[in-house]
Amino acid sequence: MSFLAFSRSTLRHISSGARSFSTSLHVSREYANVLVSRPNPGVVLITLNRPKALNALNAAHVQDISDALKEADEDASVGAMILTGSERAFAAGADIKEMKDKSFAEAYTTNFLANWEVIAKLKKPVVAAVSGYALGGGLELALQADILLAAPSAQLGQPEINLGTIPGGGGTQRLARLIGKSHTMELVLTGRMISADEAESWGIARVVRDGSVVDEAVNVASEIASKGRVAVNAGKEAVNAAFEMSLAEGLRFEKRLFHALFATKDQKEGMAAFAEKRRAEWTHS
Repeated sequence: MSFLAFSRSTLRHISSGARSFSTSLHVSREYANVLVSRPNPGVVLITLNRPKALNALNAAHVQDISDALKEADEDASVGAMILTGSERAFAAGADIKEMKDKSFAEAYTTNFLANWEVIAKLKKPVVAAVSGYALGGGLELALQADILLAAPSAQLGQPEINLGTIPGGGGTQRLARLIGKSHTMELVLTGRMISADEAESWGIARVVRDGSVVDEAVNVASEIASKGRVAVNAGKEAVNAAFEMSLAEGLRFEKRLFHALFATKDQKEGMAAFAEKRRAEWTHS
């Protein structure tokens, strides 16, 4: 339950264990606490970069994350985005010092954490690459991604109960839908951390055991970015609808999106390319 930190840089990661990529972003704004790069065509990599604070998340970075991701989401040359941290910590949680003195009236009347849902509202897919600690708001941030990849070093948890509170950035709701009541209750009520292997066995993440988790995230995001973007966006929308609709409503919604894609040029091109045994040339239209 917290906010997240992002900043922009150009040619390399500054933080410990971070990876270096070339970049040619068509943007002008600079961010204070994340690094933004383009490791492959159509892919934007956003790296949390508060190494001294283990990428702890605070309110000052909410506008940065919103703007950086929205910018990539609205860029026609981008097909997928990646969120990652350092090898030591994806994000170790909230900036407790920032929120410890808030009153109920302040939290309630300002709708504290209301803008936490920016990642979940993006049109394009987001891949989270998690190493080290992903705790509290860090885990809630990762859970908003469409695909969650974890290094063997990943440690996940919702330790808010140890602070006299509960997750407030979606942890109780997303985890319950993802791993069921019992596992969610265990995490929320005990505050214990789970390993990458345990997270994988519960269905939270896929563990990348060979090579870098960021490299694998780039591979996955690049594969997504190579597809027709109208269909990719529709696929994301259809899967997300499953968490908010009944089965009958979801099936109806899926069928309507499927039908709608027959009005796109990419559907015509994709099926023609298959019939003609050639590679499809997507126009994203």
